[in-house]
Amino acid sequence: SLGLRRNDRWLFRGINWEVPRGRVVAVVGASGAGKSSLLACLAGQLAPTEGTVRCHLADGTRPPAACQPRFGVVFQHFALSPTSTLLTNVLCGRLGRYPWWRTLTGFPRADKLRAWALLCDLGLGTLAHRRANEVSGGEQQRTALLRALHQEPEYLLADEPVSQLDTYLAGRVLGLLRQEAHEKRRTVFCVLHDPALVD
Repeated sequence: SLGLRRNDRWLFRGINWEVPRGRVVAVVGASGAGKSSLLACLAGQLAPTEGTVRCHLADGTRPPAACQPRFGVVFQHFALSPTSTLLTNVLCGRLGRYPWWRTLTGFPRADKLRAWALLCDLGLGTLAHRRANEVSGGEQQRTALLRALHQEPEYLLADEPVSQLDTYLAGRVLGLLRQEAHEKRRTVFCVLHDPALVD
């Protein structure tokens, strides 16, 4: 079972999950309860104190550190390129799919069209050519999520992906995550601050 201890306190312990592909798992709890740390353990970014995480993939079972390209992560701090456009930030989700030299002259047209469609789907189409540091926090948050989706990951881990969104946009984003899980068989782990968002 999975556990993480910090400063003589267990943030979580005794977690023993097997999550099938195409499911959405919501992680809800009080601030400081270890939700983000759990997500970091699942993503292979933080080593647990006890237990292991294994990813079941079409070509075998491996620890998260051995299959990082299959993970899409949405960070609380977004980690966008502030002086790049929203479109370019979303396109960066595809960088791991090409050798370094392939995108020196730009991304393939198909990638650009898909990134544009994703931005339009979450109401950001008219802002596609605005720089990330010129838009609101909520618009940056949606862009960070779309960058992870454009990566086409098998596992999507989203840390508070709707914290800066109003009720309508939060519903749109969570609906999109459910759609990605059910239609494209992505496994989604989503940290949420509000239990009312879980349905």
